[in-house]
Amino acid sequence: MQEISLEDRKVIYRARRGLKELDLYFDPYVRQHYLSASPAEKAAFALLIEQEDPDLLDWFMNTSVPNDPRLAQMIERLKMLNA
Repeated sequence: MQEISLEDRKVIYRARRGLKELDLYFDPYVRQHYLSASPAEKAAFALLIEQEDPDLLDWFMNTSVPNDPRLAQMIERLKMLNA
């Protein structure tokens, strides 16, 4: 069994939002993909979960688009995995 780094543990913990709309995307990704993701993808996800919930909701509902293309790509990846 793979040892989970402290940084990965922090990201996994911070991914728990308590908002059903966001947890719908974050939980399956964390459970099925995060630990095996590339370092670049892990960094993008860590950056994504640092954002404020209202911004995240707007981005996931296509009300607005993040300025950082890494965030936009990560959101699209989460949406594809959840489709």
